[in-house]
Amino acid sequence: MAEATCRRELELEIPAEEVTKKIESVAKEFARLANVPGFRRGKAPVSLIRRKFAEDIKGEVLQSLVPERVEKAVAEQKLMPVSQPQVDKLDFNEGQPLKFRAVFEVLPEFVLGDYKSLAFEMPTMDITDADVTKTLEEMRERAAAFAPVEGRAIQDGDFAQVKLLGTPEGGGDPLQAESVLCHIGAEETMEPFNTNLRGANAGDHKNFDAEYPADYPDPKLAGKKYNYAVKVLGIKTKKLPEINDEFAKDVSDATSLDELKKKVREGLEHQRDHKHKELLHEKVLAENVKQHDFPVPEALVEHQMDVRLERVVRSLAAQGVDPRAVNVDWVTLRKRQQERAKDDVKAELIIDRVATAENIDVTDEELTHELEHMAGHSNESAEALRARLTKQGTLDRMKAKLRSDKTLDWLAQNAKIKTVAAANAATDAK
Repeated sequence: MAEATCRRELELEIPAEEVTKKIESVAKEFARLANVPGFRRGKAPVSLIRRKFAEDIKGEVLQSLVPERVEKAVAEQKLMPVSQPQVDKLDFNEGQPLKFRAVFEVLPEFVLGDYKSLAFEMPTMDITDADVTKTLEEMRERAAAFAPVEGRAIQDGDFAQVKLLGTPEGGGDPLQAESVLCHIGAEETMEPFNTNLRGANAGDHKNFDAEYPADYPDPKLAGKKYNYAVKVLGIKTKKLPEINDEFAKDVSDATSLDELKKKVREGLEHQRDHKHKELLHEKVLAENVKQHDFPVPEALVEHQMDVRLERVVRSLAAQGVDPRAVNVDWVTLRKRQQERAKDDVKAELIIDRVATAENIDVTDEELTHELEHMAGHSNESAEALRARLTKQGTLDRMKAKLRSDKTLDWLAQNAKIKTVAAANAATDAK
């Protein structure tokens, strides 16, 4: 059995009389407008015009008749093309019917599965006192002061204040810093820095190589080898403030430590709710995709692969990395997105069908509320934002996203969800 596909091929023809009629009317138009040496404009015989402009006339006839015939056939067969029809196998001889093939993709036909009885597990996402303490410790780290150390060499735990110049092996832009702190002995510090700076004194010069692993978090450095020339400017130790009411006032607008703890917990709960919703939507989509097996249009998959690749590029740009300078095989990376892109398209088609089946739509109030929320994060009013998005043609896309989210919420409300301990959920997910 041939694999199910969204590709459609229509063998079409246009009657000989219709083609002849069109050739004659196009030739007459050419005769009226063409400049032919030896004849006044519009006075050259049509027979001469047809010989001289044969290819142009043929092109004009095809442009006029073919799209019209494809459109008619598509409407007659009640098809919904998602890609521009490609025309091939053209058989065009005067006095004969014009024959050709139109190839395009359509949206798949499929029967909705039992989307009202989805069942899956969700991890508990409780905010504990330990989470609050961890966040306070992070705030404490950020509020730390650095005190100079004199009269001894660098030891583990110290921060070496250094001036450095890193030259990449094989050429490229050097790394330069007039003054940077390097945490000696710390897990995140590259070992050559620990080894070469441990035991050094202020004023010392060091030269050494550092080879960054391919999975190094900073893509600018990943997989590269640098030769470093380092001068030790000084030695510092980190002084952490005590976590008390004074600390709370220094790092926030809270007036006491208890109030700060309450604010921290509320912030963590807000983040948790956001993560919970994202995970919930992911699971609803995954379960729906699992339930349905149907082909998806390649044109939509290709578009989704581009969307996924754009996300990677935007993420790099947000980190201040020029995507062109990163050692990435973009063609392979794009190909690797194919299966996920297929699932993305499938999920979108299913959610759209569920929304239609359940009459889920976005009200004007909901759209206005979302525009007000977005406007709250920018300097424009909700009205100005609506006008701009309408002009850009992205308001409909925003409405579609809201409709999709609303449908996912509805599906989640109707699902049988078992809450399990976070550790179990992590194991199950593997």
